[in-house]
Amino acid sequence: MAETATPDPGPGQVLVEAEAISVGYAQTQMRRNAFPAPMWRPSFPMVLGGDVVGRIVALGPDVDGWRVGDRVGAFTLYGAYAEYVAVDEDTLVPVPEGLSPEEAAILPGTGLIAAGVLDTARVVPGESVVVHAAAGGIGHIAVQLARRSGARVVGVVGSSARTDFVRSLGADAVVESGAPDWVDRVRSAAGGAGPDVVLDGVGGPRLLEGVDLLAPLGRLVFYGSSDGDLDIPEVSVMRLIAMKHVTGFALSVWRAARPKAYRRALEDLTRGLADESIVSRVQARFPFEEATKAHALVESRTCNGRAVLIP
Repeated sequence: MAETATPDPGPGQVLVEAEAISVGYAQTQMRRNAFPAPMWRPSFPMVLGGDVVGRIVALGPDVDGWRVGDRVGAFTLYGAYAEYVAVDEDTLVPVPEGLSPEEAAILPGTGLIAAGVLDTARVVPGESVVVHAAAGGIGHIAVQLARRSGARVVGVVGSSARTDFVRSLGADAVVESGAPDWVDRVRSAAGGAGPDVVLDGVGGPRLLEGVDLLAPLGRLVFYGSSDGDLDIPEVSVMRLIAMKHVTGFALSVWRAARPKAYRRALEDLTRGLADESIVSRVQARFPFEEATKAHALVESRTCNGRAVLIP
């Protein structure tokens, strides 16, 4: 822990006093300087980024549409692990007063990524969707949203200890990825010919396994490399002529390219949290001074849902 100057919001920024900060696997990679993203160019020492929920306490120049006192969420690559964080206004999302800060911490990033990958995959009722890392921060929201879309959902987890949790979210089947026959079990659970959609936040060799799993005309959406490997395997011509589609996802690109879909997803998530039809599972809450313990829990890959820091 260290005392630093409170940031001054620049043009188009607001200063947020944090109520809760969500700890995801990406932040553990950032801490190790192993975050697999081309835009990641940290200068250490630094303040880690992530999802933050709080209240606006100051406005920078040229801010339009927000006021001091507004309750908001934001995702930022830098600066979230602090009592005060300056964020760009175009990354802000409104947070209703009725939601706890821990629940609402999925709104700016985690939940919208889950919604965005499903929108990118163009899931329709009756299709089958495989969600890798289904018990994780993004995965446990993706399972629920896929189920709400009318899809048959197959969750893939790293250990049998997470099976019951994923089933409780509405998954039709749950498969442990460590089992020798896990690929065959996923294909069978998805309907024999393979799933229509695979949501992959793991990357590395799992990506090619996912492509092979797809049924003809199936779609794989890649949105992260929790295994730390950004060397995307080559997708061979034989896989392409099997009419399988592979694409990537980034929240900032989706928000800019499909603003209406982004707003609809945000409204749906907010309503779902309010009426409890979407569960934002928080397994552990840590005081700010115990960020190390929060990271250890997430890195153990035994956290069902999310861990949250409370300043």
